[in-house]
Amino acid sequence: MKKNILVVDDSALMRMVMCDIIKTDERFNLAGKAQNGKEALDLLMKNKYDAVVLDVNMPVMGGLELLRELQTRKIPVRVMMASTDTRDGAKVTMDALELGAIDFVHKSGNIKNNRTEEFQKNFLETLYAVSTSREPTFGRSFNLESIKASKKFVSMVRKHNIIGNKIVAIASSTGGPKALQAVIPKLPKDLNAPVVLVQHMPVGFTKSLAERLDSLSEVTVSEAREGEILQKGHVYLSKGGMHMNVTSDQKKSCIHYSNEPSREGVKPCANYMYESLINSPFDQVVCVVLTGMGMDGTEGIRNLKAKKQTFVIAQQENTCAVYGMPKSVVKAGVANQIVELDNVAQEIIMNVGVK
Repeated sequence: MKKNILVVDDSALMRMVMCDIIKTDERFNLAGKAQNGKEALDLLMKNKYDAVVLDVNMPVMGGLELLRELQTRKIPVRVMMASTDTRDGAKVTMDALELGAIDFVHKSGNIKNNRTEEFQKNFLETLYAVSTSREPTFGRSFNLESIKASKKFVSMVRKHNIIGNKIVAIASSTGGPKALQAVIPKLPKDLNAPVVLVQHMPVGFTKSLAERLDSLSEVTVSEAREGEILQKGHVYLSKGGMHMNVTSDQKKSCIHYSNEPSREGVKPCANYMYESLINSPFDQVVCVVLTGMGMDGTEGIRNLKAKKQTFVIAQQENTCAVYGMPKSVVKAGVANQIVELDNVAQEIIMNVGVK
């Protein structure tokens, strides 16, 4: 069954480009077009679409306004944002993901760049993931009640002496930015391990994601810098467009970026991160695989697990936007635990402890 797609963009040329791309793929049916959020809202109140491709800046009603209106009216819609790569564009994209958009593609201001084979491939892959994802819910992933419950749990863990030099390594993709808001803010500032994190995102967007997570969290969250020494209670998010590795000597472990080609179709790729931990001095690696399309993480974890003590937490299917990456580690038989998203932080704390 073809997926019915609605395209919303105020630029007639950009609408044409995106519609032409959609028409090349037999998985999709171009079911509607709108030139602003108001037109789109009218269509969404009358018709059912499998996914909406949504521009941000439009007259009458912009993309964020439409997302807020959909939340107010409790109309569940799978949305893929078409976002620019400016700093303001990246911040607005984070807002859109928080308001329920499932993923985004980075569109260029230069229309020629939106006709390239690479852009079209990414556009269609992302759109398919969004159109087949779990329908969005209207609850906030970050809320104070869940943080309070997490603090009670931390106080219980503090009474137990969890020993060992450990590191947490998280991989996420489609649906990841929102899922991470249900995990990272629940981690205590005295978490007894550093955290390295690969979220599939293009260049220009990871810094805004790190800043958003940092503003919500006790732990420090930052876009990882080359040569940075890993510290406990700090989350290091890989920047887009490079592969993040951990290099180690007997005294310290550091961030190192490499520029190999994309792997599993993504850059950064979590497989490189996991494999870089094989020769690290950590007694145990706690791997966490969250929502996302594809299989990134599985091969790296399998290789890591063959050489080092590793504990793998996979997000449970019914809490994933896209059950791809967690499904892959479960099918490969490398997952030690399958947990709902709301319990992921608790399991991390249980495994690494607090200082």
